[in-house]
Amino acid sequence: MGKWFEEAGLEEDVVVSTRIRVARNLKDYKFPQMMNIEESEKVTQEVLNAMKSLAHNGNYKFIRISNLEPLDRRIFIEEHLISPGLIQRPDQSSFLLREDENITIMINEEDHLRIQVLLSGLNFEEGWNLCNEIDDFLEDTLNFAFHEEFGYLTSCPTNVGTGLRASAMVHVPSLVITGYINSLVQGLNKIGLAVRGIHGEGTKAIGNLYQISNQATLGEEEEEIIEKLKNVIYQIINKERDVRNNLIGSRKKEIEDKVFRSLGILKYSRLMTSREAMAHLSNVRLGKEMGIINDIDYNKITKLMVQIQPASIQKGIDKELTKGERDARRASLIRELI
Repeated sequence: MGKWFEEAGLEEDVVVSTRIRVARNLKDYKFPQMMNIEESEKVTQEVLNAMKSLAHNGNYKFIRISNLEPLDRRIFIEEHLISPGLIQRPDQSSFLLREDENITIMINEEDHLRIQVLLSGLNFEEGWNLCNEIDDFLEDTLNFAFHEEFGYLTSCPTNVGTGLRASAMVHVPSLVITGYINSLVQGLNKIGLAVRGIHGEGTKAIGNLYQISNQATLGEEEEEIIEKLKNVIYQIINKERDVRNNLIGSRKKEIEDKVFRSLGILKYSRLMTSREAMAHLSNVRLGKEMGIINDIDYNKITKLMVQIQPASIQKGIDKELTKGERDARRASLIRELI
């Protein structure tokens, strides 16, 4: 799992990943939270039947949440391949995952369908093209709930309209160090954009990673939403780079000390919490961005940021680890890879 974070991407010194997701519901069915198991299975079978001839878009593996161990469910979430909401009703929910793991089609989450495309770096165009292609294909077979005035009907009113959520995960340590992040968040909220943590709504930013996404889905075309967000992301990229360059000139020794202290801690620690590890990996990534260190790739750091999460750190072990055991295993993994 997790092939998206093993690849290089555009503007990767600031943008970690791009996600495009659309929400769709089938006409004449209740929303998932109101369905019983039999009704949810009918929706599942309709989607599976519609997907049968999508082979040209890659091979998909069908996975029922009920067939996954709790640890595996959390790993899929930590790798951003499914949403936390998908596992809330395990007897009713499932998903299709394309073999390259760039595309996930979630079934019976908050809506009947959530089509997600996840790519490394800044890549809204390819993400939207892939998502739109699958959406159009499925709409030829499935009868989506659609209103002439309001657009696609969704379980949550905030998704009504296009049903589109586009987002970019950005790494902005320079904005955090200088305090610019506070005014940035306020400004983004004023223009209708949401700023969230690495796992979306309700999560906090760790490792100086922020997810920037649109909030409005009604009243604008999909391309307009994406273009507006893309322009904002480029402004964030330029601001982070400008502030980074200023820090190199005015606080170089302080930043170098921060980077090399974190690198030393990562190389030699025997115990490491996930939050502590994310903070130090963020500092090392900042060192890469500033040219202070050059012998580590961006995708290697991103991969580590995913692999050190609590469930992923237990991958390959047949038992749940205690917090202390996880911290020891995390430190060992980091020493090995750093």
